[in-house]
Amino acid sequence: MRASRLVSLLLLLQSKGRMTAQALADELEVSVRTIYRDVESLHAAGVPLYGDAGPSGGYQLLDGYRTRLTGLTEQEAESLFLAGLPGPAAELGLGDAVAATQLKLMAALPSSMRDRASRMATRFHLDTPAWYYDPERSPLLGVVADAVWRERLLEVSYRRWRAPEEVTRVLRPLGLVLKAGRWYLVAQGSTRISTYRVSQIQAATVSEESFSRPEGFDLAAHWAASLEEFQARQYTGSAVVRLSPTGWEAFPSHVLPVVARAAEESVVEDGGFFVATIPIESVAHATGMLLRLGGEVEVLEPVQLREQIADAVRRLASMYL
Repeated sequence: MRASRLVSLLLLLQSKGRMTAQALADELEVSVRTIYRDVESLHAAGVPLYGDAGPSGGYQLLDGYRTRLTGLTEQEAESLFLAGLPGPAAELGLGDAVAATQLKLMAALPSSMRDRASRMATRFHLDTPAWYYDPERSPLLGVVADAVWRERLLEVSYRRWRAPEEVTRVLRPLGLVLKAGRWYLVAQGSTRISTYRVSQIQAATVSEESFSRPEGFDLAAHWAASLEEFQARQYTGSAVVRLSPTGWEAFPSHVLPVVARAAEESVVEDGGFFVATIPIESVAHATGMLLRLGGEVEVLEPVQLREQIADAVRRLASMYL
């Protein structure tokens, strides 16, 4: 464990530059006293590491120092070849770079790890798009990515679902997210940070004017918070449903995971049937969702949803019978 921690400490300083003992301790989840001991050990091993005192001080490697790629465990070496996303990398214009990186990593690994990593790559494949959905074509993804890399203002013509449908925006592009085969741009407009579907960008021009990223902005944390907020806005109502055993078994494959989880957490058995409370986006949306299960589900509440499903069934009966 200690050897692994020393390698992690060294790589942290190599990638992030100067760091305080407290920051290193937080990253590695150890005490500051442990960091002091580890730094002394690296000194003794000949690593050119020095520290400065004071509020702006910290530990730092001498300029130009780089460690070789060492210290990888077998599991870490294998995981490198599960982390590759050749499709998205190619969309971003990084396909050749990813291939070259894998070659260099393979060359740096001992022969035993090289065999295991190669075997992992031939036995596991990551396919990100969901079933029944083709990846979206985003012709302007390269232009958008260029603005993200270089921190340049981006002027876009964007097609949205509400009026006016065509809008023009000047954005500070903060990051790109790939979700289920679809690319999204997280960008700061004139007032707030919003999400834009890249396939809906009709035109894009990268300015030579740079911008400063919001201090402390974390793309992954922002995306997670946005998804949580979206779901909270999306499901504003609830419904009580009774499902047959067949309907209960099929229910998770007909609804979104958040609905399936709510059903699982609230379900009670009632005479061989399953009664659960589920979140719904709207009566109209819930009607379409529950009709997929046919006669295997009955809506108990709310009355409006029950009546709308009954009306849909009557119209279907008059059409087909």
